[in-house]
Amino acid sequence: MSLRLGYGTNGLTDLRLDDALALLADLGYDGVGLTLDHMHLDPAAPDALARARQVARRLARLGLGVTVETGARYILDPRRKHGPSLIDPDPEARATRARLLVTAVHIAAELGAHAVHCFSGTVPDGADDGTSWKRLGQALEPVLAAAEREELPLAVEPEPGHLLGTLADFHRLRADLGDPDVLGLTLDIGHCQCLEPEPPADCVRAAAPWLRHVQIEDMRRAVHEHLPFGEGEIDFPPVLDALSAVGYRGLTVVELPRHSHRGPDLAERSLRFLRNGGTW
Repeated sequence: MSLRLGYGTNGLTDLRLDDALALLADLGYDGVGLTLDHMHLDPAAPDALARARQVARRLARLGLGVTVETGARYILDPRRKHGPSLIDPDPEARATRARLLVTAVHIAAELGAHAVHCFSGTVPDGADDGTSWKRLGQALEPVLAAAEREELPLAVEPEPGHLLGTLADFHRLRADLGDPDVLGLTLDIGHCQCLEPEPPADCVRAAAPWLRHVQIEDMRRAVHEHLPFGEGEIDFPPVLDALSAVGYRGLTVVELPRHSHRGPDLAERSLRFLRNGGTW
């Protein structure tokens, strides 16, 4: 298989980061989707960049590539999942999220990551879509500027229930911002199954020019629940074939954030499934 496979640390939160990285290397993964969070690499820590340099050396010794993911649930607000967002009504709250993403870009540069992932957030109660899209574009400006300086793609993820929830929404953002080269796409294969009108393999082909990061797991139509392979409805061989055919060379990262209690077992099983072409 030509794909470079990884596993997300948000599915290994019961392990120390060094142990999680060693596990993935021992299993034979090519890389890791590293979610910045308090239990692994805390972006709010005063020594975050120094810690990132240590982790970079560890990744190099293990031969693992890395993508930085920013989906930690309570990294900014201990009471509100994924809050505040880039479209929060409060300008300072939006700026807080933007500062986190700028920090993520700098950490990613220290790690030698190939992309930084982010998402829009849900539309606040009482807010209209037009205002929310304007807020999103403005909040991303300093993040895109940092990504451009570091020559590192910012890969926005369409997330079910968020303002930017579909591939069409990604293209709206891209047009609103004038199609900056540094703005790319995180494509979650399960999300395609959940709500895109086309099959996931067709989504891969349509997204290919902007594809900078891929997350993969099983899922059912219209149900946003990340599932281990074989427990949902996705036909994976066409998806993996499409990723190879379009020449995608980033990491394809297994995304099972609610399965940390089974992390080591699912990491082994997931790699076996994917290396077998998406079948058992």
